[in-house]
Amino acid sequence: MKYYAENILLTDGWSTDKTITIDEGIISAISAGKAKGAKVLSGPVIPGMVNCHSHAFQRAFAGFSEQGSDGQDSFWTWRTIMYKFLAQLSCDDAQVIAQQLYIEMLKMGYTRVAEFHYLHHDIDGNTYAKNQAEQGLAMMAVAIFNAAKNSGIGLTMLPVLYQYAGFGRQAPNEGQKRFINSTSQFNQLVSDCFVLSKQYPNTNIGIAPHSLRAVDKDAITQAVQHVRSLDDQAPIHIHIAEQQQEVDDCLRHYKKRPVQWLLDNIELDQHWCLIHATHINSQEQQGIVDSNAIAGICPTTEANLGDGIFPTADFLALNGTLAIGSDSHISVNPIEELRWLEYAQRLTKQQRAVLASVNTASVGQNLWLKAAAGGAQSTNSNTGALAVGKQADLLVLDPKQTSLFANKNQHLLDSVIFASQSNTIKDVMVNGHWVIKNGSHALEQSSATNFAHLLAKLSA
Repeated sequence: MKYYAENILLTDGWSTDKTITIDEGIISAISAGKAKGAKVLSGPVIPGMVNCHSHAFQRAFAGFSEQGSDGQDSFWTWRTIMYKFLAQLSCDDAQVIAQQLYIEMLKMGYTRVAEFHYLHHDIDGNTYAKNQAEQGLAMMAVAIFNAAKNSGIGLTMLPVLYQYAGFGRQAPNEGQKRFINSTSQFNQLVSDCFVLSKQYPNTNIGIAPHSLRAVDKDAITQAVQHVRSLDDQAPIHIHIAEQQQEVDDCLRHYKKRPVQWLLDNIELDQHWCLIHATHINSQEQQGIVDSNAIAGICPTTEANLGDGIFPTADFLALNGTLAIGSDSHISVNPIEELRWLEYAQRLTKQQRAVLASVNTASVGQNLWLKAAAGGAQSTNSNTGALAVGKQADLLVLDPKQTSLFANKNQHLLDSVIFASQSNTIKDVMVNGHWVIKNGSHALEQSSATNFAHLLAKLSA
């Protein structure tokens, strides 16, 4: 199939008057001019964004934790409320939530999601019995796979290894009973997910040791060895240094800061993604860069939870690689994530246009390209850019919306990210298939109805 774009954002910047040829979901050619028979894309074309960090079930929890407690709220009080909320979710509920979420992601420009999936067991904390499809351990994972398939989003499934309530192998609490697996049980779950991935298009598998407080060195090492025996480029994600209390607890237990301990004890590489990494010093920043690992930043969730601000400008100055994620889904919008990423740096440094670069003066363009490429690396997916050989994940912007702001190519993404108040994304293609046309998804009405009924039940 051939498509013509008057304006298209390629890896080296904006280009005009191009025909894109797509074969079996892959961009096979980008040529000058309008080829015969090419369908015209009705707006500027940019690469789809990758969401590097998602807890799908938390989408149903958004808005339930903003009541306050006389100034005593924190990540830890939020977590307690969240545990009570998720305790009642079934497999069917999880699929309803994830499908609604993934449709929302697509409409806002995310074309792939890394699902940091730790809701494994039934409401009592027991492993699901095997059904006719022999799922068992992977029953909850199947709900996520089905939601991704129904919505059309690309999926990087990251089963989470979770064993302890805190540093020093503290026994898990009641709220964590649905997360817990032995290392051998977890490795079986990972193997089961690899089998599942072969049945679902546009998916791949990695792992996510939850955090240094929830797993120890032996468990991380064994889990990494297992997943790398199945795929030596499997992505590995971990929550780390999100909260100052976590840093303090790690210093007490390991005598090292979390990121430094990880750098000193685990062999990181370009397939590792350190989620949040909020509280890091200059030595840890350099260590992440030297290891080729990715920093997975989730600005709206980090703001909502009061985590802190990642040192983005300093990290990028070291040529660090970053990706963005919506995490708790208090917002499901890559534009808002990138806006917060820049604005937090402006507030910290009392400067403007902090995250531009020498090669790209446009903050919006620089951040979009960097986050898309970093997200692709974090998911080990052939995405993140519009180039020959890459998967055809692309967004068509609505010219009626963009025409209301500075819309020459050099200003376009700045206007989209910093000035537009409405969704500017008109059409979305994933792996060569249109999943959003004219701002709509084929299942959005039925999905929203099911989700609204579920919310009513959960809040009754």
